[in-house]
Amino acid sequence: MEKFALEPLLDPRGRQERPQLKLAPRVNMEDLQKGRILFYNNTKLEFCNYTEIFPRIKKLFADRGIKNFIDFRETVRGKSTQDLINYAKKLAAAKPVAAVVALGDMGTSAATTVITIAFEELGIPSVYITAPPGAQIVEGVAFYRAGRLCLCPIDIYQASTKEEVMAQVDSQFDCILESLTLPPEKIDGRAKLDFKLDQVAPAENGLLPIMEKLAVAEEKLREPGSYMEEIMDYFNGEYLGDGLPIIPPTQSRYEKMLTYCPYAPEEVLAREIGPSGKNITVRDVAVAAVMAGCKPGYMPILVTAFKAMANPKYNFLQSVTTSHPGGNLVLVSGPLAQELGIHGGQGCLGPGFVANATIGRAVNLAIINVCRAVPGVCDLDCLASQAEFTYCFAEDPGLTPWTTINEECYDKDTTTVLVLKAEPPHDIIDFLSLNGGDLLDTITDSCTTLGSNNAYIPGNLILVVTPDHAKMLHRDGYDKNRIREHIHRYAYHQAPMVRNRGLVPVRPPGFDEMHPIPVTRSPRDIEIVVAGGRGGHSEVILPWALHSEAIVEPVLLPDGKIARSIKEFKR
Repeated sequence: MEKFALEPLLDPRGRQERPQLKLAPRVNMEDLQKGRILFYNNTKLEFCNYTEIFPRIKKLFADRGIKNFIDFRETVRGKSTQDLINYAKKLAAAKPVAAVVALGDMGTSAATTVITIAFEELGIPSVYITAPPGAQIVEGVAFYRAGRLCLCPIDIYQASTKEEVMAQVDSQFDCILESLTLPPEKIDGRAKLDFKLDQVAPAENGLLPIMEKLAVAEEKLREPGSYMEEIMDYFNGEYLGDGLPIIPPTQSRYEKMLTYCPYAPEEVLAREIGPSGKNITVRDVAVAAVMAGCKPGYMPILVTAFKAMANPKYNFLQSVTTSHPGGNLVLVSGPLAQELGIHGGQGCLGPGFVANATIGRAVNLAIINVCRAVPGVCDLDCLASQAEFTYCFAEDPGLTPWTTINEECYDKDTTTVLVLKAEPPHDIIDFLSLNGGDLLDTITDSCTTLGSNNAYIPGNLILVVTPDHAKMLHRDGYDKNRIREHIHRYAYHQAPMVRNRGLVPVRPPGFDEMHPIPVTRSPRDIEIVVAGGRGGHSEVILPWALHSEAIVEPVLLPDGKIARSIKEFKR
């Protein structure tokens, strides 16, 4: 039977470089005894019994006559790749002969890998101490960004005893010493990384090799969705996607997706993000949009969302690999939301609405495919959540008695996109309150728990109020600012309840001395949206908040003017 050539598929990873790091020359024992060894603590050695790691390494060094140490401590959180490289240069000015870096255990692991790579490029032989669950993501970041790096894993966790921590350091001390002293012919073997993903880099032509392997009979081409099973098996096998069926990203579909996208395909929307360290371009987002099932008109919203996430205050670099189970919420306010059919009414945060589902999904697909933040492999999520499949809805101006987000930030004719790294929505049920005050107490009590990030890190939250609840609050004199003031004042935790539990707190100056401790920094941290259908279920969306802010970005044309209609974007 005659075979037909099939249209090639675009590689959703985009075009990626795979640099091969030249390791710094290693030193000998005499060098270590005479020179200074830099110990860099990314602040993860200051809780539980992880405090024993550096003292134990130093003791083992001292037993071998190595006693000259210099210590540096600073968080990597909230820093861009360039910030991290600059910090490494600052530490290198101390002229150490070698460096010991720790700890690669959780969300700071990826950024600390960048510092370790920078040390090697600056001529400082280094070893990076890792622990679960961060050890695997460190391997991934080092693989994509350097190709090799000296890593030393120790098997500890938050409840490890001092004795267990010291025993793990002892068992791996030879690894630490060899990482700094092995001769050139042996050090590459120590630094070699056999990572699970992407052993073959993306091709120069930007195409996947799958279509070379498929030849489909004319008879099968008559079947709707023919050879989709083969395509999905390939994509899933290569970790290209989210596990759900995708639309194959052909060149023709990609070009159609650019119909309402008058931006240059190679325009960079976010720089050096995730394990791959790759820039996210307009082309990458368009390919993800095809795979997600987006309509071409959604591209201006997606471009705006990525521009917002690229804001330094969003901390996009760390957000894509954090252990927090949040998604990247995309909340659209303004006339373009209605024009595109982004739903803000009944069921808007659930299934069934094409624009909501596919816009949110495209954001996640771009992160997985381009950044290579692959769940279960190169992403620290302990459990993850449905919010990482898709997380998008609109603010419907016809439902609210108050001003909308776009009006508060700009005007009613300007469409805005708000992004927030956040948990899935938490239900607030109240069918029985008869006045706004009682209802607001229910809402306020739902705005935090001891298991939520904002118990330890005050930040933004989004209150999504259903029309009935909004009507009751408005009737009883509660405008947005009064609601914000109430939540800021009464959503808090008693200081003893948040001490030595949860996670290391990151709070503004003065907050540690407060009693009780608020979960927001000011009333303005609280966004209020009216959405959904009639009834007594509102929701609150709680934040990741680790150096991460809600960002509101207007939807602009390439010339910087406000877009009044999606038609203005047509090529």
